Amino acid sequence: MIIEMKTGASRAEVDSVVQKAKSLGLGVQLNLGTDKTVVALLGGHTGQLATDLFAVLPGVESVTRIMKPYKLSSREVKKQNTTVNVGGVEIGGNKFVVMAGPCAVESETQLMEAARIVKAAGATILRGGAFKPRTSPFSFQGLEEVGLALLARVREEIGLPVVTEVVDSHEVAIVAKSADILQVGSRNMQNYTLLTSIGKSKWPVVLKRGFSCTVTEWLTAADYLLAEGNNNVILCERGIRTFEDTTRFSLDIGAIPVIKKASHLPVIVDPSHAAGHHDLVPALAKAAVAAGADGLLIEVHPNPAEALVDGLQSLNPVEFARLMEELRPIARAVGRTI
Repeated sequence: MIIEMKTGASRAEVDSVVQKAKSLGLGVQLNLGTDKTVVALLGGHTGQLATDLFAVLPGVESVTRIMKPYKLSSREVKKQNTTVNVGGVEIGGNKFVVMAGPCAVESETQLMEAARIVKAAGATILRGGAFKPRTSPFSFQGLEEVGLALLARVREEIGLPVVTEVVDSHEVAIVAKSADILQVGSRNMQNYTLLTSIGKSKWPVVLKRGFSCTVTEWLTAADYLLAEGNNNVILCERGIRTFEDTTRFSLDIGAIPVIKKASHLPVIVDPSHAAGHHDLVPALAKAAVAAGADGLLIEVHPNPAEALVDGLQSLNPVEFARLMEELRPIARAVGRTI
């Protein structure tokens, strides 16, 4: 249930609504806008309560039920776009953000070189995996704590914020020490224990869409983060599993405008995992910009032939620099800058 307060409603009037909700056993989240305050009421029995219980309170303009399964991520709760500021980089604003780097941290030399390459080309956030959940237990699982230390070192020297994956709820605080953005991978999108821990941390988070999940399930997963008071949530479309096998996954370009209509959260796209081959990455990246995405998450390796993970879908330095130049006019055409 959403309660929209009148323009200029006093703090006492807002507090009256909050106290009424709590007396009924409801959870409360406040969205303090520049002109109006919106109060979101959370609880399993909100559908059984009459809207008049709140409509009669002083300062209340309207009371609306949210019928969608997702609540806090919906535009009914917040009409303005959410922006997430990470180390001075704003995600969800007018500037299109590119996060780039190797799929996995392999060595200090590799990571440092990759960071210099992507920064020189115009990327503003460095990606790199220290923990790598893999389909096979025999595949390279990442350097783990050593990888985190390397990310922190490179971040300090190169000056780029870092995004890296966290795979266990017990490691959220550890990973956050070395990362500016925590990434929840596709396999963990519905790991609700992990989402709750990240939500409590209030740390910026990229929530990748599960490769077998609907947009509704994706936004409902985002609610787990938002329900804990973490408003620094970034969605990431990375392709879903369909019957098509000529690409690694099917990039759901249509999900971008759907998200923009249904949710206030920023959404970025990972064309590398969707494509599965570096030749296809530029086209998917361009399509994402044109469709209204707020950013890209791209795999770039100094020498993809030597990559321990996903070398085939990683761009080399020349390919990445060329792609960045090709993205700029597309971004301008949709009112963005890179």
